[in-house]
Amino acid sequence: MRRRADDLNQGLFKAQRTAIPPLAERMRPVSLADMVGQQHVLGPGRLLFQMASTGKLHSIILWGPPGTGKTTLARLLTKSSGALLRSISAVTAGVVELREAVQFARRSIEIEGKRTVLFVDEIHRWNRAQQDAILPHVESGLITLIGATTENPSFEIISPLLSRTHVVVLEPLSEEDLATLINRALSDRERGLGDYGLTIEPDSLSQLTRLAAGDARRALGTLEMAAELTLNMGRRVITTAEVNEALQHRGLRYDRAGEEHYNCISAFIKSMRGSDPDAALYWMMRMIEAGEDALFIARRMVIFASEDIGNADPVALQLAVAAKEAVEFVGMPEGVIPLAQAVTYLASAPKSNASYQAMLAARADVRELGSLPVPLHLRNAPSPLMRQLGYGEGYKYPHEYEDAITSQTYFPTELEGKVYYSPSDRGYEKAIQSFLEQVRRAKKRATEHSGGS
Repeated sequence: MRRRADDLNQGLFKAQRTAIPPLAERMRPVSLADMVGQQHVLGPGRLLFQMASTGKLHSIILWGPPGTGKTTLARLLTKSSGALLRSISAVTAGVVELREAVQFARRSIEIEGKRTVLFVDEIHRWNRAQQDAILPHVESGLITLIGATTENPSFEIISPLLSRTHVVVLEPLSEEDLATLINRALSDRERGLGDYGLTIEPDSLSQLTRLAAGDARRALGTLEMAAELTLNMGRRVITTAEVNEALQHRGLRYDRAGEEHYNCISAFIKSMRGSDPDAALYWMMRMIEAGEDALFIARRMVIFASEDIGNADPVALQLAVAAKEAVEFVGMPEGVIPLAQAVTYLASAPKSNASYQAMLAARADVRELGSLPVPLHLRNAPSPLMRQLGYGEGYKYPHEYEDAITSQTYFPTELEGKVYYSPSDRGYEKAIQSFLEQVRRAKKRATEHSGGS
């Protein structure tokens, strides 16, 4: 029998005033068979399936975004192995807590004959000294380590520890997986919302699973809030309005110092380089909405304008610098408007990295050949002594020659005839290419006319 609306405060939402866990915690799978998703590691013949089947657990690092089952897997794998579980959070735990876990492991194996699994949540938060401290106990087999991280282990976990663990990559849950979890929570009378006779509109379910972005915890947390809104209005059908209200304060997964930061800025730059203004706008707004510093984005655009557009469209650099100055002058949130103008221009501009490649080639010669002497005719001669030593002697002032072109060289002797800059035939560089070809022909004629001098 369904409860009346005036009884609701005594039921489902006691969690706000008591120790009743939130819906996502209550709906944690109690066995590996209940797990939804991650079949690439849990399916027959896969690594975690084999560990659970044999009860032989190895040290692993579970790497994946939030809400993909890292903590749940650690608990269920430990249960299947018959070991004892000791859990700590790297956010609050240090070497002292680690020593206590080691002592617990020694007592457990001596008294009960059971091994200990140490689950370290957010293991990427541990510094090198803390990771070093656990290393000998993992190596000796006293502790089986299960670490959970949302950050790339290659960047955050020390190499010796990585070499003694298996990295298991967890994927965001699919929309179908999230729909399964939501429907399970709506029907479960013991742990979920089954006592309330709630249903959810198909469009609302689709929106919820899409915007949860693969995060089961976010999906179930949003469902719980939407259910409360629905029931408080005396209704039993969760609509898009309740889902939108519950979702309006959701956060985007983004870490300004972590891998997602680098992933998004990489996608942003590559979209501009690939002349896709729509994708570039999307990645820019992903970063802005997640709280990225707008000036960081602007600085990357200034670099991009020179590196990837260069002289194919000289206006690009001017516009990128103007956008950076506009952001500083106007501030946010309005500063995103000139940023949007600049990113669409940069993505749509003709591309050339010729000047960037020329810079790299010139730098390579500088580093390899060192400080080659400046030819005498190019040196400044402000004093009589310098003029006496031949500084500036033989210099040809281009404006005194036809088309302002002479036969003289401007390189050190060792690099005469070197070509670094080869303009492309795109955008304004096509005109530059034509001009430089004209210059080279004129130089050749002038050299021939002067007898090679």
